[in-house]
Amino acid sequence: MKPLLPSLVVLLAFAPLARINGQQPIPEAATPTVIINTGTEPITPGKFQPTWDSLRQYQEAPEWFRDAKFGIWACFGPQSQAEDGDWYARGLYIQGSAQNKYHLAHYGPPSQFGFKDVINTWKADQFDPEKLVALYKRVGAQYFCAMANHHDNFDMWDSKYQPWNAVNVGPKKDIIGLFAQAAHDQGLRFGVTVHASHAWNWYEITQSADKTGPLAGVPYDGKLTKADGNGKWWEGLDPQDLYDQHHTPSVGYDTANAIHAQWNFTNGASIPDQAFCQKFYNRTLDLVHKYKPDLLYFDDDTLPLWPVSNAGLDIAADFYNFNAMQHGGQNEGVMLNKRLSPDERQCMVWDIERGAANQIEPLPWQTDTCIGQWHYKPGVHYKSAKSVIQTLVDIVSKNGNLLLNIPVRGNGTIDDQEVAVLNGIGDWMDVNKECIFGTRPWKVFGEGPSAQGPKLDPFGMNESKRKPFTASDVRYTAKGNAIYAIVLGAPGADLQLKSLGTTANLAGAPIQSVALLGSPTQPQWTQNPDGLTIKAPQGKVSDIATVFKITVN
Repeated sequence: MKPLLPSLVVLLAFAPLARINGQQPIPEAATPTVIINTGTEPITPGKFQPTWDSLRQYQEAPEWFRDAKFGIWACFGPQSQAEDGDWYARGLYIQGSAQNKYHLAHYGPPSQFGFKDVINTWKADQFDPEKLVALYKRVGAQYFCAMANHHDNFDMWDSKYQPWNAVNVGPKKDIIGLFAQAAHDQGLRFGVTVHASHAWNWYEITQSADKTGPLAGVPYDGKLTKADGNGKWWEGLDPQDLYDQHHTPSVGYDTANAIHAQWNFTNGASIPDQAFCQKFYNRTLDLVHKYKPDLLYFDDDTLPLWPVSNAGLDIAADFYNFNAMQHGGQNEGVMLNKRLSPDERQCMVWDIERGAANQIEPLPWQTDTCIGQWHYKPGVHYKSAKSVIQTLVDIVSKNGNLLLNIPVRGNGTIDDQEVAVLNGIGDWMDVNKECIFGTRPWKVFGEGPSAQGPKLDPFGMNESKRKPFTASDVRYTAKGNAIYAIVLGAPGADLQLKSLGTTANLAGAPIQSVALLGSPTQPQWTQNPDGLTIKAPQGKVSDIATVFKITVN
């Protein structure tokens, strides 16, 4: 068994972080103890060094990202095969859970048929990336992201360092390579999302066994070795390359929810060792160098493996330098992480999972959310096109982007309901996209009853707490000499925009005209000290969001 890192002394060094885990960003001043060897995958030389001070040269996201506003993401991997929603590769081992019951019914006991075996059943035999990405382009996506690996530790490309990958096992296809080509063919910026830094703790449940029943005490497959595969379908593969469980597990590892309090390797978490951190670094640079993404998203607070290891700093420096090398010296890379301090937001882009800011943020940011669950599950209630567009408008008014996950089925397709939602988004975009793409926040983001949104919790995730938008809510964007007043619904009465009154004087110049996008008829309007009043449109207008283009001199 590999020795457990770190020593008691190092554990005590991390102890103060346990008090802030879930409350504050992880400080830059933390001292990593697992130091990466860059000899096998050298950091690309250039402007950026793997230090916080050097990364602060980034300052803010490139113009392409600021203009793009809307991206689509495909959470697609071996967990999609079960079609039973999020975190299946962990949930199947939690005895009595819904996913465990599903697994028993479809595959059998996890001590006899674990997640490695689910991977073997996954073929993605109807996967058509060109068709999917063409649809995403048609409905308005300006960039496309593919999941490169999840917490399940399975690489979705021809991975140099992870034998458990989509070319060797399962579909026998380079999913990332195929998605990258499709995005380039459609003229979209391409991004990848990386989640595997958490596999060390996330998979610890595989070291357990049923606590009750006929197989009580029979181990799950988390401790199997390469030698155990003799004569089996996985002969020649080492399950430890997938599960990474040659270590003493975390406190409470065999309970369902302990991992949430240990997400940043605190509160009794087992600390990843040198080999795990090194492999994560090597895999990620292999991914970046092979597929040259312009966007690199990590499902991590601050940086992946921070503060255990310096791996995230090294990856960031390489990503920015390597991206600049692909673009004639101009860095166009966007790296996203979660729960960042104001200083850290100068080093990378702040991502908010399933939530949104409540003000115009000084630096560009992104919301990532999903129309249903992250991984596909039939029968899940999907967000409507109306909900997606209204969320997008709110985010854009506050200097943000929206990355929307459309979960993919195990066979590589999306279902008819997902297509219908996408087509609804596209129909609205066909008429109104000029108020979104290429815009910047105006002087205020909006007005109306939802202007004061729900508080962000430490992990974001205020989406479910937000009250539904109504036609009394207005959001503003701007481009050139145009101000777009976007009503989140169909106005049934005259509209008064207080922010555009002569007393507020925020327009900065006289209003020359008001147009309703999608309508040949010019609306009637008047301006006075209290606001700009626009007569209610006659006839059919969008019940999703109605856009008035206000041109100033």
